[in-house]
Amino acid sequence: MNADELQAYRDALKCNFKDLDAVFEDCMREALSVLSEQGIRDYLDGASLICMIGRGFEPVLVYLEEMPQVAHKLGEATLSLVSQTVWKISRSPNGKAIPPFLQTIAEAARRLGSEEQLRHYIDIILDLMERTTGSIHGFHTTIPSPGLPEMLGQVPYLLNNLSLEGLRNWIDYGVRNYQSHPDRQRDYFSLQSADSRAVLQRERHGTLFVDNERKLDLYLRCLWQDAEHLVPYSSAFDELRRPQPYYDAYGIRVPDVYDDLDGITGIDRYRALLAHIAAHRRWTTPIIADNFSPFQRIAIEILEDSRVEYLAMREYPGLRRLFLGLHPQPVEDACDPDKESCIRHRLAMLSYAILDADHPYTNADIVEFTRRFHEAIADENTGTKEIASLAISFVAKTHLQSDQRPNVHFTDTLVDYRDDNRHMWRFIEEGDEEEMFEEQRKLEPEEHEPEGLPPRHYPEWDYSTSTYRPDWVSLYESLHPAGDAGTIDRLLEKHAGLAKQLKQILDLLKPQQYVRVRYQEEGSELDLDVAIRSLIDFKSGAQPDPRINMSHRHDGRDIAVMLLLDLSASLNEIPEGCEQTILQLSQEAVALLAWAIERLGDKFAIAGFSSNTRHEVRYQHIKGYSEHWDNTVKARLAAMEAGYSTRMGAAMRHAGHYLEAQKADKKLLLILTDGEPSDIDVDDPRLLIEDAHKAVQELDQKGIFTYCINLDANVVPGDDDYVMDIFGNQYTIIDRVERLPEKLPRLFLSLTG
Repeated sequence: MNADELQAYRDALKCNFKDLDAVFEDCMREALSVLSEQGIRDYLDGASLICMIGRGFEPVLVYLEEMPQVAHKLGEATLSLVSQTVWKISRSPNGKAIPPFLQTIAEAARRLGSEEQLRHYIDIILDLMERTTGSIHGFHTTIPSPGLPEMLGQVPYLLNNLSLEGLRNWIDYGVRNYQSHPDRQRDYFSLQSADSRAVLQRERHGTLFVDNERKLDLYLRCLWQDAEHLVPYSSAFDELRRPQPYYDAYGIRVPDVYDDLDGITGIDRYRALLAHIAAHRRWTTPIIADNFSPFQRIAIEILEDSRVEYLAMREYPGLRRLFLGLHPQPVEDACDPDKESCIRHRLAMLSYAILDADHPYTNADIVEFTRRFHEAIADENTGTKEIASLAISFVAKTHLQSDQRPNVHFTDTLVDYRDDNRHMWRFIEEGDEEEMFEEQRKLEPEEHEPEGLPPRHYPEWDYSTSTYRPDWVSLYESLHPAGDAGTIDRLLEKHAGLAKQLKQILDLLKPQQYVRVRYQEEGSELDLDVAIRSLIDFKSGAQPDPRINMSHRHDGRDIAVMLLLDLSASLNEIPEGCEQTILQLSQEAVALLAWAIERLGDKFAIAGFSSNTRHEVRYQHIKGYSEHWDNTVKARLAAMEAGYSTRMGAAMRHAGHYLEAQKADKKLLLILTDGEPSDIDVDDPRLLIEDAHKAVQELDQKGIFTYCINLDANVVPGDDDYVMDIFGNQYTIIDRVERLPEKLPRLFLSLTG
């Protein structure tokens, strides 16, 4: 740092104390060694803000000296956090509390260990200030808090003996009992009174993480060869749910304090937690979450927890005492399936039985799957994927209708040293279909082709019992293979005359006009009428309207479309009087429709489906929402092939899953099919019709408009009733299939015009 750079930093610090020049260079050298460029700006802005409060040079000096190391340890967001807190304190009658607050911030940061914990600590300080300032006799609003400066003077001692939860409880006792007694309040918060020390002793329990951080760090490094950063959190500040340990890219999150539990010391509870997480980091492979039901995911997590713990105990047998000592032992008959959901209870029993060979359970399913688990774990190639299959089998075999009850049995099911398993799952719902497959390819070794996404399981409606069959259908999705894009170009040339007619209609539908959007605080140009009126208000002494700008937007369409194609074997038939198969006519029609939608600028996707029993519904992506109508998409469309059956409900639900994620005012699911739903494993012809009708109702509840184009060259009165049963009045039957290329684009334009 040369003289010019130093002067530039000094100019950025808006503070004119003469004493500052003697220490500024040393403070800046330390700050530059640990802070980023943005951190330096926040550092100088924070010091400038503290200088502005008019409390002399000492607060500025303490901030400049202490905050670089605080920010380096806990994150640069603490720079503005601390300066803004000082500003809040200065706006109250508690200005004398600012120096002790700043003088203890470095020690507090060292003891607390994370930005989140520091924020909780500051919230406690501000809460104490607000509750005790001006509260004496109920109306003297300018009287400062008697206990705040005293408490800040005791912060190093308090944080050495209490967790944040204990500190909050200790402060709360003092405020509740001495709010109107300033002298007793000072005695309490300065630890001079007997009840202050008694309450402190009562809250002084457990093993503090900060006192054992180095010991636990060495444990993790030496036994597990894992050097991940440990970050404490407090369980006292989440009113909705108790936080759980977890790990992510920023480190391993652990509780700030552990009490002794069931003969296991607090330090051993930390060791069990770190052993469990280290085992996950060593042996767990992430899997796709979207294709599993909630029950399946819970089962997979619990069995994977058991697997990594079993492997950890095999490597370090002494862990068995800790895991079994901390794992709750559910009573076998404690859950009544007639009154509550027992899914968690069964899984907790299975988890305990896996860890303890001498478990007391006699339930046949628990015994069987414990045996199957141990047989699977004996194979060194068994990993997360194989355990997931075992977990799905357990859920399927033990499933009860009562598992759907909202009243869930939680007693003795929470294993609190286990993390929340967020590291196990990869989610693909946020992206587009093709982007998901690209992401899947990145997860696979480069030398192998990806196996494709795992199946997604969907329920199916059983109209005879008016209930869903949960996870009944297995749907496999993939990108449609590519063919010759030139084939589609030749089809478009064949229909050049029709395309010319469509173009005239499209030009009428395409958004053309701009609409003014007035009353904007920020916009592309000034709205003179509003600006003049605001100026008159300002000159008259009234409050002017700041919304003096305007912008423009297209008065256009906001539509998302999914075109779902039935690719069952019947499309290979040639209708009477035609020279082409229904599949070839569908290709022509879809090519023209895609060309038309692309010209309109609507968001649209194309997919095809077929089925071979409920275990194999094939869903093939032909065009994704993020793709344009180009040669890549044309090549997929050109390679379309027909085969198998028509299990329509699952395909509609999956198409709706993607369409629902699109941001659009109107969402249209357009289904092109040549026959009623059917499959080779279904004897009742009404079953799949009723399921498809139920899927239409589900999509309607999600704001998705479903419309069917039915291709039927041989219409017999009554034979098309199933279309009405499924779609109500939302369908069109095209009896002259050879006119499909002409009718499909026009039908779409009429639906969306």
